[in-house]
Amino acid sequence: MSDRTFKIFMTLIGAVCSYVVIKRFLAPDSLTLRNALIQGFFVGFGLAVVTIEIFARIKTATINGWVTAFGCGLPGNGMFTRAAHTRIFPGPINVPQEAMYWRTSVDGAGRTLSGKHDYIMHFPPEGLPPNDAFWSLTMADAKERFVANPLNRYLVGDRSGLVANADGSVDVYIQNAAPAGHESNWLPAPSGNFRLWLRAYMPGAAVLDGKYTVPPVVEMK
Repeated sequence: MSDRTFKIFMTLIGAVCSYVVIKRFLAPDSLTLRNALIQGFFVGFGLAVVTIEIFARIKTATINGWVTAFGCGLPGNGMFTRAAHTRIFPGPINVPQEAMYWRTSVDGAGRTLSGKHDYIMHFPPEGLPPNDAFWSLTMADAKERFVANPLNRYLVGDRSGLVANADGSVDVYIQNAAPAGHESNWLPAPSGNFRLWLRAYMPGAAVLDGKYTVPPVVEMK
């Protein structure tokens, strides 16, 4: 579900809950058992969704446009926490010691990522995601689907043959057209809006301690 669709969905839930509450207090005599059960179901469902959204906001941290959450997948998580993590990161969730996730649909300045622009993600020397397994940066369109491209490349990572700069830093070029001379570090983007996922498997201590900062996606002028 896209953010826009989710906002519309939340608005509809709010409208339905407001209608039920107002009708309940203004016309209590017209309330039958059947209507009460139906209204209770919709109000309960709406409150559950709102609670999950509140939990999702509380559990997340946003730095440089990247959203992450600590404690995903822990066995002791309650029902609402698990639901909140599913809202933030759809799909399988591991415990932090196995994998950490970050996602973004905006650049470092908060502007929506779009294939109409060219971007660069600069990892400083020794600034790649620390891990004891592997890391990956995955491209998806606005509907969370892989992006078809001439290279059939849907992600880059430590197994992609990225070429480092002379100082040991690494630049990933995120754009629709191939960057001349930097094809090895190119993550192809669609022509429209897109989002990115960064994953680190068996992350290092800096990630688990919250000390690692994912660099922003910067629009190239």
